[in-house]
Amino acid sequence: MNLKHLYYFWKVARHGGVMRASEAIHISPQTLSGQIKLLEEQLGTALFRRQGRSLELTDAGRLALEYADEMFALGAELDQVIRQYQKGRPTEFRVGVSDALPKSLAYRLLRPAVSLPEPVRIVCREWSLDRLLAELALHRLDLVIADSPVPPNIDVRAYSHKLGESGLSFLAHPELVRQVTEPFPLCLNQLPILMPGEDSSMRRKLMEWLDKKRLRITIAGEFDDAALMAAFGRERVGAFPIPSVLVDEYLASGELQLLGDADQLRIEYFALSVQRRLTHPCVLAITSRADSSLQNAPERQG
Repeated sequence: MNLKHLYYFWKVARHGGVMRASEAIHISPQTLSGQIKLLEEQLGTALFRRQGRSLELTDAGRLALEYADEMFALGAELDQVIRQYQKGRPTEFRVGVSDALPKSLAYRLLRPAVSLPEPVRIVCREWSLDRLLAELALHRLDLVIADSPVPPNIDVRAYSHKLGESGLSFLAHPELVRQVTEPFPLCLNQLPILMPGEDSSMRRKLMEWLDKKRLRITIAGEFDDAALMAAFGRERVGAFPIPSVLVDEYLASGELQLLGDADQLRIEYFALSVQRRLTHPCVLAITSRADSSLQNAPERQG
């Protein structure tokens, strides 16, 4: 089998069409179509069928795509491993961080990667999870850190490795705390609340918890960026949730006060990769020390 033909087929399948693939890999559409036709002739079966103005994988095409995913993922892994043997140059670590994660928590999880004996050059990207997974699928990232596993509705062949979990706590400016007359969590009904964006796992679990507690909160703002949500919280706009592992860090400045801890509510954190077997030294350092990274501050019982 001509691997170049298979590579072109893989790119077209992953980009959802000849035109998008040709723009991504800078090959003319005519060349791509011709190379895929040669592959189909060699295999003796069609890999695509035309559906209106778009291409659709046949059963044989879906099977071929599964094998191509594995083959090119292994190829990228081999390239990475061999490069790590080159002495005298830093190991490059390309990591994506979901914008739903608090920056200080992301740093805690990534810190072991830059504490290795060998020099490391870290390239960190912060985007929405779907965009990060697209970059991961194209091997432009070595790892993605997120608060959820790979969503089932995203067509990316990736593996979810659980790093650990944290409880959830609510903070507010002391002036807002002095306004409440009910204990936690009933006091949440008396304050404006700042919430994570709808795409975050924290938001979904928090809404379920609020419903279970029969709380009817007033949402004063929604934020995809956790740091921006905290900044609005410090300016008395509303109370807001954070991972419990970060409570002491947020309280250290004296600008905020703890309202309470959401009992039995746990937020999980994951490392997402295209490799079933983790080999990158930075990734191994992160996964092996994740539990301690998430337990540096005492968890509270609520």
